[in-house]
Amino acid sequence: MTTNDVQIAIIGAGFSGLGAAIKLTQNGFDDFVILDRGTDFGGTWRDNTYPGAACDVPSRLYSYSFAQNPSWSRTYSHQPEIHRYINGVADRYAIGEKTRWRTEVTQARWDEATRQWTLDTERDGVTTQVRARFLVGAVGPLCEPNLPDIEGFDTFGGTIVHSARWDNDNDYTGKRVAVIGTGASAIQVVPELAKTVAHLDVYQRTAPWIVPRTERAYSGAEKWAFAKVPGFQNAMRGVVYGLNEATAFGLTYSPSALKPVELICRGNIARSIRSAELRTKVTPSFQVGCKRILRSNDWYPAIARRNVDLITDPIASISPTGIVTSDGVTHDVDVIVVATGFHVTDSPVFDKIIGVDGRSLAGVWDEIGMQGYKGSFINGFPNMMLMVGPSTGLGHTSMVYMIESQLNYLVDFVKTARAQDLTRVEVRLDAQRAYNADIQHEMRNSVWVNGGCASWYADKHGNITTLWPGFTFNFRKITRRFDIAAYDVLRRTTSSTPATTAQATETVSVTA
Repeated sequence: MTTNDVQIAIIGAGFSGLGAAIKLTQNGFDDFVILDRGTDFGGTWRDNTYPGAACDVPSRLYSYSFAQNPSWSRTYSHQPEIHRYINGVADRYAIGEKTRWRTEVTQARWDEATRQWTLDTERDGVTTQVRARFLVGAVGPLCEPNLPDIEGFDTFGGTIVHSARWDNDNDYTGKRVAVIGTGASAIQVVPELAKTVAHLDVYQRTAPWIVPRTERAYSGAEKWAFAKVPGFQNAMRGVVYGLNEATAFGLTYSPSALKPVELICRGNIARSIRSAELRTKVTPSFQVGCKRILRSNDWYPAIARRNVDLITDPIASISPTGIVTSDGVTHDVDVIVVATGFHVTDSPVFDKIIGVDGRSLAGVWDEIGMQGYKGSFINGFPNMMLMVGPSTGLGHTSMVYMIESQLNYLVDFVKTARAQDLTRVEVRLDAQRAYNADIQHEMRNSVWVNGGCASWYADKHGNITTLWPGFTFNFRKITRRFDIAAYDVLRRTTSSTPATTAQATETVSVTA
Protein backbone atom coordinates (compact mmCIF):
# COMPACT_ATOMS: atom_id res chain seq x y z
CA MET A 1 0.00 0.00 0.00
CA THR A 2 1.33 3.42 -0.96
CA THR A 3 1.80 5.83 1.96
CA ASN A 4 2.28 9.58 1.70
CA ASP A 5 3.37 11.87 4.53
CA VAL A 6 2.18 15.47 4.88
CA GLN A 7 2.12 17.92 7.73
CA ILE A 8 -1.61 18.66 7.44
CA ALA A 9 -4.43 16.61 5.92
CA ILE A 10 -7.71 18.39 5.17
CA ILE A 11 -10.83 16.31 4.57
CA GLY A 12 -13.36 18.18 2.44
CA ALA A 13 -13.21 20.83 -0.29
CA GLY A 14 -16.16 23.05 0.55
CA PHE A 15 -16.08 26.51 2.10
CA SER A 16 -14.25 25.20 5.19
CA GLY A 17 -11.64 23.04 3.52
CA LEU A 18 -10.86 25.56 0.81
CA GLY A 19 -10.67 28.37 3.35
CA ALA A 20 -8.29 26.34 5.52
CA ALA A 21 -6.03 25.65 2.54
CA ILE A 22 -5.90 29.31 1.54
CA LYS A 23 -5.20 30.62 5.03
CA LEU A 24 -2.53 27.99 5.67
CA THR A 25 -0.84 28.88 2.38
CA GLN A 26 -0.94 32.59 3.17
CA ASN A 27 0.79 31.91 6.48
CA GLY A 28 3.60 29.82 5.08
CA PHE A 29 2.21 26.30 5.58
CA ASP A 30 2.22 24.57 2.21
CA ASP A 31 2.81 20.94 3.22
CA PHE A 32 -0.84 19.90 3.15
CA VAL A 33 -3.28 17.95 1.04
CA ILE A 34 -7.06 18.21 0.57
CA LEU A 35 -8.93 14.93 0.20
CA ASP A 36 -12.41 15.03 -1.33
CA ARG A 37 -14.70 12.42 -2.84
CA GLY A 38 -16.05 14.86 -5.45
CA THR A 39 -14.56 16.21 -8.64
CA ASP A 40 -14.31 19.91 -7.84
CA PHE A 41 -14.68 22.43 -5.03
CA GLY A 42 -17.97 23.39 -3.47
CA GLY A 43 -19.08 20.75 -0.95
CA THR A 44 -22.82 21.08 -0.42
CA TRP A 45 -22.99 23.69 -3.22
CA ARG A 46 -21.51 21.17 -5.61
CA ASP A 47 -23.70 18.28 -4.52
CA ASN A 48 -27.12 19.98 -4.22
CA THR A 49 -28.29 20.67 -7.77
CA TYR A 50 -32.04 20.24 -7.37
CA PRO A 51 -34.30 22.76 -9.16
CA GLY A 52 -34.52 26.01 -7.21
CA ALA A 53 -31.45 25.36 -5.04
CA ALA A 54 -30.38 28.69 -3.56
CA CYS A 55 -28.92 30.29 -0.44
CA ASP A 56 -31.11 31.90 2.22
CA VAL A 57 -28.24 34.13 3.40
CA PRO A 58 -27.79 37.47 1.59
CA SER A 59 -25.15 37.35 -1.15
CA ARG A 60 -23.13 40.15 0.43
CA LEU A 61 -22.40 37.88 3.43
CA TYR A 62 -21.96 34.64 1.52
CA SER A 63 -18.33 34.97 0.50
CA TYR A 64 -14.95 35.02 2.16
CA SER A 65 -14.06 38.46 3.54
CA PHE A 66 -10.68 38.13 1.82
CA ALA A 67 -12.24 37.20 -1.52
CA GLN A 68 -15.49 39.14 -1.79
CA ASN A 69 -17.49 38.89 -4.98
CA PRO A 70 -18.55 42.21 -6.54
CA SER A 71 -20.28 40.29 -9.34
CA TRP A 72 -23.13 38.60 -7.50
CA SER A 73 -26.13 38.87 -9.81
CA ARG A 74 -28.81 38.90 -7.10
CA THR A 75 -29.31 39.82 -3.45
CA TYR A 76 -29.68 36.08 -2.71
CA SER A 77 -27.50 33.76 -4.77
CA HIS A 78 -28.50 30.49 -6.40
CA GLN A 79 -26.53 27.25 -6.40
CA PRO A 80 -24.82 27.51 -9.80
CA GLU A 81 -23.47 30.98 -9.03
CA ILE A 82 -22.19 30.00 -5.57
CA HIS A 83 -20.55 26.91 -7.04
CA ARG A 84 -18.79 29.03 -9.66
CA TYR A 85 -17.66 31.52 -7.01
CA ILE A 86 -16.06 28.82 -4.83
CA ASN A 87 -14.20 27.27 -7.75
CA GLY A 88 -13.12 30.70 -8.95
CA VAL A 89 -11.56 31.41 -5.55
CA ALA A 90 -9.81 28.02 -5.61
CA ASP A 91 -8.36 28.84 -9.04
CA ARG A 92 -7.19 32.26 -7.87
CA TYR A 93 -5.17 30.69 -5.05
CA ALA A 94 -4.12 27.56 -7.04
CA ILE A 95 -5.51 25.22 -4.38
CA GLY A 96 -6.45 22.56 -6.94
CA GLU A 97 -2.79 21.59 -7.12
CA LYS A 98 -2.99 20.46 -3.50
CA THR A 99 -6.22 18.48 -3.87
CA ARG A 100 -6.89 14.80 -4.55
CA TRP A 101 -10.29 14.32 -6.16
CA ARG A 102 -12.52 11.23 -6.14
CA THR A 103 -10.74 10.23 -2.93
CA GLU A 104 -12.86 8.73 -0.17
CA VAL A 105 -11.42 8.72 3.36
CA THR A 106 -12.53 5.36 4.73
CA GLN A 107 -10.86 5.80 8.13
CA ALA A 108 -8.74 8.30 10.05
CA ARG A 109 -6.95 6.80 13.08
CA TRP A 110 -4.71 8.45 15.66
CA ASP A 111 -1.38 6.66 16.19
CA GLU A 112 -0.10 7.38 19.69
CA ALA A 113 3.34 5.91 19.01
CA THR A 114 4.13 8.23 16.13
CA ARG A 115 1.80 11.06 17.18
CA GLN A 116 0.29 11.16 13.72
CA TRP A 117 -3.00 10.60 12.01
CA THR A 118 -3.16 7.71 9.54
CA LEU A 119 -5.84 8.11 6.90
CA ASP A 120 -6.98 5.20 4.76
CA THR A 121 -8.20 6.46 1.39
CA GLU A 122 -9.73 4.86 -1.67
CA ARG A 123 -9.77 6.16 -5.23
CA ASP A 124 -10.99 4.18 -8.22
CA GLY A 125 -10.66 0.97 -6.24
CA VAL A 126 -7.05 1.67 -5.24
CA THR A 127 -6.29 1.98 -1.52
CA THR A 128 -3.59 4.32 -0.23
CA GLN A 129 -2.62 5.84 3.10
CA VAL A 130 -1.85 9.39 4.14
CA ARG A 131 0.03 10.11 7.36
CA ALA A 132 -0.38 13.60 8.75
CA ARG A 133 0.84 15.46 11.82
CA PHE A 134 -2.40 17.45 11.95
CA LEU A 135 -5.90 16.61 10.74
CA VAL A 136 -8.50 19.19 9.71
CA GLY A 137 -12.01 17.77 9.45
CA ALA A 138 -13.84 20.00 6.99
CA VAL A 139 -16.56 17.64 5.81
CA GLY A 140 -19.34 19.95 6.96
CA PRO A 141 -22.69 19.02 8.52
CA LEU A 142 -24.65 19.02 5.23
CA CYS A 143 -22.87 16.22 3.40
CA GLU A 144 -24.60 12.94 4.31
CA PRO A 145 -28.26 12.74 3.14
CA ASN A 146 -30.74 11.50 5.70
CA LEU A 147 -33.38 8.97 4.63
CA PRO A 148 -36.41 8.72 6.91
CA ASP A 149 -37.00 5.43 8.69
CA ILE A 150 -40.10 4.37 6.75
CA GLU A 151 -40.97 0.76 6.04
CA GLY A 152 -41.08 -0.33 2.43
CA PHE A 153 -38.66 2.00 0.63
CA ASP A 154 -37.08 -1.01 -1.07
CA THR A 155 -40.46 -2.18 -2.43
CA PHE A 156 -41.33 1.01 -4.36
CA GLY A 157 -41.55 0.35 -8.09
CA GLY A 158 -40.96 3.93 -9.21
CA THR A 159 -38.07 6.36 -8.81
CA ILE A 160 -36.74 7.54 -5.43
CA VAL A 161 -34.40 10.53 -5.32
CA HIS A 162 -32.97 12.51 -2.40
CA SER A 163 -32.86 16.25 -2.92
CA ALA A 164 -29.11 16.22 -2.17
CA ARG A 165 -28.44 13.59 -4.84
CA TRP A 166 -30.58 15.00 -7.61
CA ASP A 167 -30.61 13.32 -11.01
CA ASN A 168 -30.92 16.13 -13.54
CA ASP A 169 -31.41 13.64 -16.37
CA ASN A 170 -34.83 12.65 -15.04
CA ASP A 171 -37.81 14.47 -16.55
CA TYR A 172 -40.69 14.87 -14.12
CA THR A 173 -43.02 16.55 -16.60
CA GLY A 174 -46.51 15.07 -16.47
CA LYS A 175 -45.69 12.63 -13.66
CA ARG A 176 -47.23 12.04 -10.27
CA VAL A 177 -44.65 13.10 -7.68
CA ALA A 178 -44.49 12.99 -3.89
CA VAL A 179 -42.16 15.18 -1.83
CA ILE A 180 -41.45 14.07 1.73
CA GLY A 181 -40.48 17.02 3.91
CA THR A 182 -41.18 20.75 4.22
CA GLY A 183 -37.75 22.03 5.21
CA ALA A 184 -35.26 24.30 3.48
CA SER A 185 -34.74 22.08 0.42
CA ALA A 186 -38.41 21.21 0.01
CA ILE A 187 -39.62 24.81 -0.04
CA GLN A 188 -37.25 25.44 -2.95
CA VAL A 189 -37.82 22.32 -5.03
CA VAL A 190 -41.63 22.06 -4.59
CA PRO A 191 -42.48 25.33 -6.44
CA GLU A 192 -40.29 24.24 -9.36
CA LEU A 193 -41.79 20.76 -9.58
CA ALA A 194 -45.34 22.08 -9.24
CA LYS A 195 -44.94 23.96 -12.53
CA THR A 196 -44.51 20.81 -14.63
CA VAL A 197 -45.76 17.70 -12.85
CA ALA A 198 -49.25 16.31 -13.35
CA HIS A 199 -49.84 16.10 -9.61
CA LEU A 200 -47.73 16.75 -6.54
CA ASP A 201 -48.28 15.42 -3.02
CA VAL A 202 -46.31 17.23 -0.30
CA TYR A 203 -45.97 15.38 3.00
CA GLN A 204 -45.67 17.68 5.99
CA ARG A 205 -44.82 16.57 9.51
CA THR A 206 -44.18 20.05 10.93
CA ALA A 207 -45.03 23.35 9.25
CA PRO A 208 -42.14 25.86 9.12
CA TRP A 209 -42.25 29.58 9.71
CA ILE A 210 -41.48 31.35 6.41
CA VAL A 211 -40.63 35.00 5.83
CA PRO A 212 -40.74 36.63 2.39
CA ARG A 213 -37.55 36.31 0.37
CA THR A 214 -36.41 39.84 -0.47
CA GLU A 215 -34.57 38.73 -3.59
CA ARG A 216 -33.96 40.95 -6.60
CA ALA A 217 -31.37 41.41 -9.29
CA TYR A 218 -28.58 43.90 -8.65
CA SER A 219 -28.62 46.88 -10.97
CA GLY A 220 -25.72 47.71 -13.23
CA ALA A 221 -24.96 50.76 -11.09
CA GLU A 222 -24.77 48.61 -7.94
CA LYS A 223 -22.43 46.12 -9.58
CA TRP A 224 -20.23 48.96 -10.79
CA ALA A 225 -20.10 50.44 -7.29
CA PHE A 226 -19.26 47.08 -5.71
CA ALA A 227 -16.36 46.66 -8.13
CA LYS A 228 -15.08 50.23 -8.46
CA VAL A 229 -15.94 52.34 -5.40
CA PRO A 230 -13.39 51.83 -2.59
CA GLY A 231 -15.01 50.64 0.61
CA PHE A 232 -18.53 50.34 -0.83
CA GLN A 233 -18.56 46.55 -0.83
CA ASN A 234 -17.25 46.37 2.74
CA ALA A 235 -19.76 48.98 3.89
CA MET A 236 -22.73 47.13 2.42
CA ARG A 237 -21.45 43.87 3.85
CA GLY A 238 -21.27 45.52 7.26
CA VAL A 239 -24.82 46.87 7.02
CA VAL A 240 -26.25 43.48 6.04
CA TYR A 241 -24.24 41.78 8.79
CA GLY A 242 -25.56 44.20 11.40
CA LEU A 243 -29.18 43.80 10.35
CA ASN A 244 -28.94 40.01 10.50
CA GLU A 245 -27.03 40.02 13.78
CA ALA A 246 -29.86 41.87 15.50
CA THR A 247 -31.98 38.71 15.22
CA ALA A 248 -29.54 36.84 17.47
CA PHE A 249 -30.79 38.81 20.48
CA GLY A 250 -34.31 37.45 20.12
CA LEU A 251 -33.22 33.89 19.34
CA THR A 252 -30.95 33.56 22.37
CA TYR A 253 -31.98 36.03 25.03
CA SER A 254 -35.52 37.32 24.50
CA PRO A 255 -37.77 35.23 22.22
CA SER A 256 -40.60 37.74 22.69
CA ALA A 257 -38.53 40.17 20.61
CA LEU A 258 -39.22 37.89 17.62
CA LYS A 259 -42.95 38.72 17.65
CA PRO A 260 -42.59 41.13 14.67
CA VAL A 261 -40.99 38.29 12.70
CA GLU A 262 -43.97 36.07 13.51
CA LEU A 263 -46.36 38.75 12.30
CA ILE A 264 -44.43 38.99 9.03
CA CYS A 265 -44.70 35.22 8.64
CA ARG A 266 -48.44 35.24 9.33
CA GLY A 267 -48.86 38.02 6.81
CA ASN A 268 -46.99 35.93 4.27
CA ILE A 269 -49.53 33.14 4.78
CA ALA A 270 -52.54 35.44 4.63
CA ARG A 271 -51.44 37.06 1.37
CA SER A 272 -50.78 33.78 -0.39
CA ILE A 273 -53.47 31.32 0.70
CA ARG A 274 -57.23 31.82 0.54
CA SER A 275 -58.34 28.49 1.98
CA ALA A 276 -58.86 28.69 5.74
CA GLU A 277 -58.22 24.94 6.05
CA LEU A 278 -54.90 25.19 4.23
CA ARG A 279 -53.90 28.24 6.25
CA THR A 280 -54.39 26.23 9.43
CA LYS A 281 -52.25 23.39 8.06
CA VAL A 282 -49.32 25.64 7.19
CA THR A 283 -49.35 27.68 10.42
CA PRO A 284 -46.80 26.34 12.94
CA SER A 285 -47.78 25.61 16.52
CA PHE A 286 -44.36 26.52 17.96
CA GLN A 287 -42.63 29.84 18.51
CA VAL A 288 -40.92 31.45 15.54
CA GLY A 289 -37.20 30.70 15.57
CA CYS A 290 -37.49 27.39 17.46
CA LYS A 291 -36.85 25.69 14.12
CA ARG A 292 -35.01 27.29 11.25
CA ILE A 293 -36.81 30.33 9.82
CA LEU A 294 -37.10 29.85 6.05
CA ARG A 295 -37.35 32.35 3.20
CA SER A 296 -39.68 31.99 0.22
CA ASN A 297 -42.10 33.94 -1.93
CA ASP A 298 -43.41 31.00 -3.90
CA TRP A 299 -43.87 28.17 -1.36
CA TYR A 300 -47.37 29.13 -0.27
CA PRO A 301 -48.61 29.90 -3.80
CA ALA A 302 -47.21 26.54 -4.92
CA ILE A 303 -49.02 24.43 -2.32
CA ALA A 304 -52.21 26.36 -3.04
CA ARG A 305 -52.14 25.23 -6.70
CA ARG A 306 -54.86 22.89 -7.94
CA ASN A 307 -52.35 20.17 -8.83
CA VAL A 308 -50.77 20.16 -5.35
CA ASP A 309 -52.01 18.50 -2.16
CA LEU A 310 -50.51 19.15 1.26
CA ILE A 311 -50.83 15.92 3.24
CA THR A 312 -50.43 16.07 7.02
CA ASP A 313 -51.47 12.50 7.84
CA PRO A 314 -48.39 10.56 9.02
CA ILE A 315 -46.74 8.20 6.55
CA ALA A 316 -47.26 4.58 7.58
CA SER A 317 -45.24 2.86 4.86
CA ILE A 318 -44.12 2.84 1.24
CA SER A 319 -45.90 0.44 -1.11
CA PRO A 320 -44.88 -0.73 -4.59
CA THR A 321 -47.13 1.95 -6.09
CA GLY A 322 -46.85 4.87 -3.68
CA ILE A 323 -47.15 6.12 -0.12
CA VAL A 324 -49.54 4.70 2.47
CA THR A 325 -50.71 7.14 5.13
CA SER A 326 -51.89 6.33 8.64
CA ASP A 327 -55.53 6.46 7.56
CA GLY A 328 -54.90 3.47 5.29
CA VAL A 329 -55.04 5.40 2.01
CA THR A 330 -52.46 4.62 -0.69
CA HIS A 331 -51.39 7.66 -2.69
CA ASP A 332 -50.06 6.35 -6.00
CA VAL A 333 -47.07 8.19 -7.45
CA ASP A 334 -44.36 7.69 -10.05
CA VAL A 335 -41.57 9.48 -8.18
CA ILE A 336 -40.75 10.00 -4.49
CA VAL A 337 -38.52 12.96 -3.68
CA VAL A 338 -36.97 12.70 -0.23
CA ALA A 339 -36.23 16.17 1.16
CA THR A 340 -35.54 15.23 4.77
CA GLY A 341 -32.19 16.89 5.25
CA PHE A 342 -28.90 15.46 6.43
CA HIS A 343 -27.23 13.44 9.16
CA VAL A 344 -25.99 16.41 11.18
CA THR A 345 -25.56 15.12 14.73
CA ASP A 346 -25.14 11.49 13.65
CA SER A 347 -23.06 11.74 10.48
CA PRO A 348 -21.51 8.44 9.28
CA VAL A 349 -18.25 10.40 9.01
CA PHE A 350 -18.00 10.36 12.81
CA ASP A 351 -17.71 6.55 12.76
CA LYS A 352 -14.58 6.80 10.62
CA ILE A 353 -12.55 9.00 12.99
CA ILE A 354 -10.80 6.91 15.66
CA GLY A 355 -9.17 8.57 18.67
CA VAL A 356 -6.59 7.71 21.31
CA ASP A 357 -8.45 4.87 23.03
CA GLY A 358 -9.72 3.19 19.87
CA ARG A 359 -13.16 4.76 20.15
CA SER A 360 -14.74 6.54 17.26
CA LEU A 361 -15.91 10.12 17.43
CA ALA A 362 -19.44 8.76 17.00
CA GLY A 363 -18.96 6.48 20.01
CA VAL A 364 -17.63 9.26 22.21
CA TRP A 365 -20.44 11.63 21.29
CA ASP A 366 -23.02 8.90 21.76
CA GLU A 367 -21.84 8.64 25.37
CA ILE A 368 -21.32 12.29 26.35
CA GLY A 369 -23.23 14.20 23.70
CA MET A 370 -21.95 16.15 20.71
CA GLN A 371 -19.52 18.52 22.34
CA GLY A 372 -16.12 20.07 21.70
CA TYR A 373 -14.04 23.07 22.64
CA LYS A 374 -14.77 26.25 20.70
CA GLY A 375 -16.41 24.08 18.04
CA SER A 376 -12.97 22.90 17.02
CA PHE A 377 -11.10 20.44 19.28
CA ILE A 378 -12.35 17.31 21.05
CA ASN A 379 -10.76 15.60 24.03
CA GLY A 380 -9.44 12.19 22.98
CA PHE A 381 -8.62 13.32 19.45
CA PRO A 382 -5.22 15.04 19.55
CA ASN A 383 -3.93 17.24 16.73
CA MET A 384 -7.36 17.29 15.10
CA MET A 385 -9.49 20.35 14.48
CA LEU A 386 -13.06 20.22 13.19
CA MET A 387 -14.46 22.97 11.04
CA VAL A 388 -18.14 23.77 11.68
CA GLY A 389 -17.99 21.54 14.73
CA PRO A 390 -20.32 21.40 17.74
CA SER A 391 -22.11 24.61 18.77
CA THR A 392 -21.09 26.62 15.71
CA GLY A 393 -24.30 26.51 13.65
CA LEU A 394 -26.44 29.57 13.11
CA GLY A 395 -30.08 30.43 12.62
CA HIS A 396 -29.73 34.03 11.59
CA THR A 397 -26.64 34.84 9.50
CA SER A 398 -23.79 33.47 7.38
CA MET A 399 -21.80 30.38 8.36
CA VAL A 400 -18.90 31.80 6.37
CA TYR A 401 -18.34 34.28 9.22
CA MET A 402 -18.07 31.40 11.71
CA ILE A 403 -15.79 29.48 9.36
CA GLU A 404 -13.43 32.43 9.07
CA SER A 405 -13.38 32.74 12.86
CA GLN A 406 -12.31 29.10 13.09
CA LEU A 407 -9.69 29.69 10.42
CA ASN A 408 -8.11 32.32 12.68
CA TYR A 409 -7.98 29.72 15.44
CA LEU A 410 -6.58 27.05 13.11
CA VAL A 411 -3.77 29.25 11.80
CA ASP A 412 -2.74 30.40 15.28
CA PHE A 413 -2.83 26.77 16.48
CA VAL A 414 -0.46 25.63 13.75
CA LYS A 415 1.79 28.66 14.30
CA THR A 416 1.93 27.85 18.02
CA ALA A 417 2.74 24.21 17.33
CA ARG A 418 5.57 25.23 15.01
CA ALA A 419 6.98 27.91 17.30
CA GLN A 420 6.95 25.68 20.39
CA ASP A 421 7.78 22.42 18.56
CA LEU A 422 4.63 20.71 19.81
CA THR A 423 4.10 17.11 18.72
CA ARG A 424 0.81 16.39 20.49
CA VAL A 425 -1.96 18.84 21.38
CA GLU A 426 -5.18 17.71 23.11
CA VAL A 427 -7.81 19.88 24.71
CA ARG A 428 -8.22 19.13 28.41
CA LEU A 429 -11.44 17.41 29.40
CA ASP A 430 -12.13 19.90 32.18
CA ALA A 431 -11.76 22.81 29.74
CA GLN A 432 -14.11 21.12 27.28
CA ARG A 433 -16.70 20.40 29.96
CA ALA A 434 -16.59 23.94 31.33
CA TYR A 435 -16.92 25.42 27.84
CA ASN A 436 -19.96 23.30 27.02
CA ALA A 437 -21.57 24.00 30.38
CA ASP A 438 -21.26 27.70 29.57
CA ILE A 439 -22.85 27.12 26.15
CA GLN A 440 -25.85 25.35 27.66
CA HIS A 441 -26.18 28.01 30.36
CA GLU A 442 -26.24 30.68 27.66
CA MET A 443 -29.03 28.73 25.95
CA ARG A 444 -31.31 28.66 29.00
CA ASN A 445 -33.63 31.47 27.86
CA SER A 446 -33.37 30.80 24.13
CA VAL A 447 -36.19 30.03 21.77
CA TRP A 448 -34.56 26.66 21.01
CA VAL A 449 -35.04 25.61 24.63
CA ASN A 450 -38.37 27.31 25.32
CA GLY A 451 -40.00 27.58 21.90
CA GLY A 452 -42.16 24.46 22.03
CA CYS A 453 -40.59 22.42 19.24
CA ALA A 454 -38.32 19.41 18.79
CA SER A 455 -35.56 19.64 16.22
CA TRP A 456 -32.21 18.25 15.12
CA TYR A 457 -30.62 21.16 16.99
CA ALA A 458 -30.61 19.00 20.15
CA ASP A 459 -28.79 15.73 20.79
CA LYS A 460 -30.27 12.70 22.55
CA HIS A 461 -29.14 14.11 25.89
CA GLY A 462 -31.42 17.11 25.39
CA ASN A 463 -28.65 19.66 24.89
CA ILE A 464 -28.60 22.15 22.02
CA THR A 465 -25.33 21.02 20.45
CA THR A 466 -25.44 22.39 16.92
CA LEU A 467 -26.02 26.12 17.45
CA TRP A 468 -23.97 29.04 18.69
CA PRO A 469 -25.82 31.10 21.31
CA GLY A 470 -25.83 34.84 20.91
CA PHE A 471 -23.83 37.13 18.68
CA THR A 472 -21.30 35.82 16.21
CA PHE A 473 -18.79 38.55 16.99
CA ASN A 474 -18.39 36.93 20.42
CA PHE A 475 -17.33 33.71 18.72
CA ARG A 476 -14.90 35.70 16.58
CA LYS A 477 -13.44 37.17 19.78
CA ILE A 478 -12.79 33.83 21.53
CA THR A 479 -11.21 32.25 18.43
CA ARG A 480 -8.89 35.11 17.59
CA ARG A 481 -5.95 33.44 19.37
CA PHE A 482 -5.09 29.85 20.20
CA ASP A 483 -5.35 29.54 24.00
CA ILE A 484 -2.76 26.89 24.79
CA ALA A 485 -3.66 27.01 28.51
CA ALA A 486 -6.74 24.89 27.73
CA TYR A 487 -4.62 22.07 26.29
CA ASP A 488 -2.26 19.30 27.34
CA VAL A 489 0.72 19.20 25.02
CA LEU A 490 3.80 17.17 24.26
CA ARG A 491 6.83 19.16 23.25
CA ARG A 492 9.80 17.71 21.41
CA THR A 493 12.99 17.87 23.48
CA THR A 494 16.50 18.38 22.24
CA SER A 495 17.65 15.06 20.83
CA SER A 496 20.02 13.70 18.23
CA THR A 497 17.53 10.99 17.33
CA PRO A 498 16.64 11.12 13.62
CA ALA A 499 13.21 12.55 12.85
CA THR A 500 12.15 9.25 11.28
CA THR A 501 12.28 7.42 14.63
CA ALA A 502 10.63 7.92 17.98
CA GLN A 503 11.90 11.04 19.74
CA ALA A 504 12.15 11.92 23.40
CA THR A 505 9.34 14.14 24.59
CA GLU A 506 8.13 15.70 27.76
CA THR A 507 4.53 16.17 28.85
CA VAL A 508 3.63 19.78 29.41
CA SER A 509 0.30 20.74 30.96
CA VAL A 510 0.04 24.47 30.44
CA THR A 511 -2.04 26.45 32.90
CA ALA A 512 -3.08 30.06 32.82
